[in-house]
Amino acid sequence: MMNVEVMRVTSLIGGEPAGQAQGREMDVISPFNGEVVGVVSLASAEEAERAIESAHRVFHETMKKMPAHTRADILRKTADLLEQKTEAFARILVLEAGKPIRDGRAEVGRAVQVLRFAADEAKKIEGELVPMDAAVGGENRIGMVRRLPIGVISAITPFNFPLNLALHKLAPAFAAGNTVVLKPAGKTPLSAYMLVNVFEEAGLPKGALNLVIGNGSEVGDILVTDSRISKITFTGSPSVGLNLRQKAGLKKVTLELGSNSPNIVFDDGDIEAAATGLVRGAFAFSGQVCISAQRIYVQTEVYQTFLDQYVSSVKKLVIGDPAEELTDIGPMISEKEAIRAHEWIQEAVEQGAILATGGGREGTVLQPTVLVDVKPDMKVVCEEAFAPIVSVIPFETEEDVVEMANDSIFGLQAGVFTSDINRAMRVAEGLETGGVWINETSTYRQDNYPYGGVKQSGVGKEGVKYAIDDMTERKFIGIKWS
Repeated sequence: MMNVEVMRVTSLIGGEPAGQAQGREMDVISPFNGEVVGVVSLASAEEAERAIESAHRVFHETMKKMPAHTRADILRKTADLLEQKTEAFARILVLEAGKPIRDGRAEVGRAVQVLRFAADEAKKIEGELVPMDAAVGGENRIGMVRRLPIGVISAITPFNFPLNLALHKLAPAFAAGNTVVLKPAGKTPLSAYMLVNVFEEAGLPKGALNLVIGNGSEVGDILVTDSRISKITFTGSPSVGLNLRQKAGLKKVTLELGSNSPNIVFDDGDIEAAATGLVRGAFAFSGQVCISAQRIYVQTEVYQTFLDQYVSSVKKLVIGDPAEELTDIGPMISEKEAIRAHEWIQEAVEQGAILATGGGREGTVLQPTVLVDVKPDMKVVCEEAFAPIVSVIPFETEEDVVEMANDSIFGLQAGVFTSDINRAMRVAEGLETGGVWINETSTYRQDNYPYGGVKQSGVGKEGVKYAIDDMTERKFIGIKWS
């Protein structure tokens, strides 16, 4: 493990430290070895309100008036600074989230891309002209629609991609001219603190981004219910997301919630490519990915061939210290979560499932686990595992597998492997998910396409351009002349 210099961080309101006066602190613990890697001063409800006030004031005084080229320059400079600090951020992701170092670097790389996409999009926020004379009585009139920033955005982010998923909320918000109050996951606040400082180093006005680190029960409701908040963007569990939406009232809300993503391998697909891709697709960051491949459906003609190749590849994954360059599988975020996932595996086996590989647990580390002979109502199949667990399930026909894949309360993203373009399009149209990849795993995501689910996987879309659309209001202005 890396040598640890314990970080001491606070909330940041209007560019100044906050939370220290409360005298309440929280340790940030390494999921891998239990060492303290950070100490956080927790903010109070009053400080959360002050953060909203700061964001509200700076929006009206500065951000809503800031020209697009200035917003783009700040975002581009933030990207450059973040890229220069790649190793420092990757190291923090290892320490606070237990993310393997190679995955940490990849996350920073994606975060840099998000910022650059946002810098480009800041200059493309366009309105339109409306032909008023299309209606009787509309002569000598012209209508225009402008897209304007909506105000203060409350961004609530998860532990699994604490940097990139934060930027999926922050970057489009600033591109559009809004301000933000950011509440990171309690287990991963260190990267958020570093990110706020990078934005300010890049020239973002103080108070445009306010960081509130505190207990959800104390500060969470304020960041949802306060009337000065115009939009809430949240990534997390379905239960919390539903509760949040019920409290939000008429505010705009984007929710990125759970999934148990299906991946379908037809007998005419590239079996080797599917087996190779779905190893990472199921086990990257110990399966703690919203679009992790959890259900793999394989046509019976190639089922055993696929399974043999797949299990062989899974057994080669390197389990160990996330700071080591060769590590593929590190810890889960906490021992509580590892125990919960291990119990799901044991329950499935008791109900008749068979372990093809894995199934063991040591502390926070759960072995990459492949299950066969599962049933649709087992938790490992029908609920979101959010763990290194995958079920490989045979199917007979195209119609059968679409029905099996859709038999879920979730619908975020899916993968389909086939060489038949007609079948690919039929299945893509038939799957009840927000996105479908053909000849790619469900776990693949780029940061510039519309990303979001249906059913209990959420509402709204991320992806910089599409997030900006919901972070602006369309304002109509009409002109009459004589």
